[in-house]
Amino acid sequence: RTRNDMPRQCQAVACASFILLLEVSTTVLAFDNINIIRKAFSGKVGTKSRQSNPKSASSALFSSNPLEEEISSWAKDAGYGEVESCVNSGRSGWASFYKVQVSHPPIPNMAFFVKHAKSRPAHEMFEGEALGFKAMYECSSQISSTTTVGDDTSDDDGTSSLSISSLKIPEVFYWGDVTESSSSKGSISGSLLIMEFLSLGPRRDEYAFGQAMANLHRANPVDKPEAGNPFGNFGFPLDNTIGGTSQPNPWTQGGETNDWIEFYGTHRILHQLELAEDEYLIQLWKEDIAPRLDRLFEGIKVQPSLLHGDLWSGNIGSVKILEGDGDGSMPTIYDPACYWGHHEAEWGMSWCGSLGSTFWEGYRSILPEDEGFWDRKPLYDAYHQLNHYNLFSSTGYLNKARRLLETVKKTLDEKE
Repeated sequence: RTRNDMPRQCQAVACASFILLLEVSTTVLAFDNINIIRKAFSGKVGTKSRQSNPKSASSALFSSNPLEEEISSWAKDAGYGEVESCVNSGRSGWASFYKVQVSHPPIPNMAFFVKHAKSRPAHEMFEGEALGFKAMYECSSQISSTTTVGDDTSDDDGTSSLSISSLKIPEVFYWGDVTESSSSKGSISGSLLIMEFLSLGPRRDEYAFGQAMANLHRANPVDKPEAGNPFGNFGFPLDNTIGGTSQPNPWTQGGETNDWIEFYGTHRILHQLELAEDEYLIQLWKEDIAPRLDRLFEGIKVQPSLLHGDLWSGNIGSVKILEGDGDGSMPTIYDPACYWGHHEAEWGMSWCGSLGSTFWEGYRSILPEDEGFWDRKPLYDAYHQLNHYNLFSSTGYLNKARRLLETVKKTLDEKE
């Protein structure tokens, strides 16, 4: 998927065709955009560059390729045995993909999905993506029949009354820079991300997907040092990108509604406006909207939710799951631009998400619509329209953003 090479309207069709092509092929890519998370496992994996260990005889077939040397060395160090196959599964404009099978996987029949960026270091290419997947993995793992999800959804015994519909988020095992073997000069040869291989298919149960997204948004902030939110504030542990656009995520001082208003106004809308260099909209925002923005949030309490951040149809699918003697599926999302924010901000891309009534029935069965949702919707849509203008330079997106922000101003005028 070459995301920045085509207008957004064409991308959903292109992505759907690409997914179907992969599904038919013998090397189902299953997460072409996915970059997962969870590197952990007691020192077996890590984020730092490392020198490849001496290779065993069975890995000698990789001796001429530094990338495959690194994969073989990582698998051996992690206790997963020898690499039995390393199959090229496709590429994008900036990365190559591989399906790797090892002799002693952590789970029987598990394969790994390896994403390799040839010329850029891991801290640029994979860290933000990896931590986003890690956060989604942790939050989705909260959803069980004995997990408290949100303050007002638990029964008296502390168990959750919610549906246990959840997202299947692949587990990330490692990300880091690729180093040459000890027999070479030791120069950097790009970076890689190693994660669980998942067989990706088209969207299926939209009601379950809606419930799974609501459960993600209702999950409690996770207390994790790298991808968590231990203080329950808005932001993320590091800045990331949305498409090719920078997305600043400094932590707020608190997790109240006024903290969110300041965060979104400064680090989302104003940030995009300054990139767009549109003086009319900058003035409109600073003089007519930002000083009164709190009026759009009267009567509600905004709490931090983990957001995917770039949820359009090309980042949504399902994963084949074995269920006894048959096959089932779970919804999944990938290619994240994660941060902790107001759950309504997730739907700023719904104009390109193909979210129908069945999805919303599932979502609203867990998270009912708050008062003023439709008044705030143009505000959240404007961020993504501005981002599309900054990505693709199409004045149509800028004009749409202008109309949306003018609608916000009109709504605020009517509230006076």
